[in-house]
Order: sequence, then C-alpha cells, then structure tokens
Amino acid sequence: MEDWAEIRHLHASQGMSIRAIAKHLSVARDTVARAVAADGPPKYVRAAGPSRFDECEPRVRELLAEFPRIPASVLAERVGWHGSRSWFRKRVAGLRVEYAPRDPADRLEYRPGDQAQCDLWFPPVKIPLAAGRFGPPMAEVRAW
Repeated sequence: MEDWAEIRHLHASQGMSIRAIAKHLSVARDTVARAVAADGPPKYVRAAGPSRFDECEPRVRELLAEFPRIPASVLAERVGWHGSRSWFRKRVAGLRVEYAPRDPADRLEYRPGDQAQCDLWFPPVKIPLAAGRFGPPMAEVRAW
C-alpha cells in the first residue's frame, strides 16, 4: 500500500519515469506500470470457500423453524458441532432473525419531552452561603 502511494507520488508529482521509479524502489517495472495504471490502491480479495457450518446449516434451519428461541449452545449439541462456539453463535444469530419475530418490548420509544439530559456546572466564583460560609454556585445546564 505504501509502495503504491509512493509510486503514484513519484510518477505524478516528481515526473519520474517508470524505469527510474523501479530502480529507485527496487521493484519490477511491471509492478510500477500496474500501480501507475491502477485507479485505486491494491486490495486483497479472497474467494469465499465452503465452511464447516454449511454442512449443518439445513439442520440448524429446521430446528430454528420449529424452536425459534432455542439457545445456540443447544443447537450446537443437536447438530453435532465441534468447532468454535463463538463462531457458531454468530452464524446462528444471522439465521435466527429469519425465524424469530422481533420482540416489541425490546424497542425503546420516547415522545418529545419524555427524556432530557441535565449536566451540573460549577462556575469558578464563590458566593455567600448560609452561616457565613462561601462556596461555588451550582448551575444546571440542559442539553436538548
């Protein structure tokens, strides 16, 4: 990534040739030519392959259709999962939304005026308090 940025900088700003850049950075000329011709920085893209979860996904879907609230740990036992528990839970969480309806009690809704944030502020002045004492006043600052 840094080489790509430096190649682009040397070519565009410094006006160096591809051959000079290749010699300066000790890289192949074809590499420099590809970097100059590219629209953006290089990206590593790996094709997704089959996973072990794909084998047990149909059975997980069957169980979720029958018991939408079944815990992922119980699902893992029933399908015979022996891999990572956290990864299994993440995959099940992605599937569970298709089978379990959202709980309406989970949603928080506020009407205007139901909630406010109040912060306290103590200005750096002293005012007279009771019995001859002095102290900072307390002010309430409201953020809407």
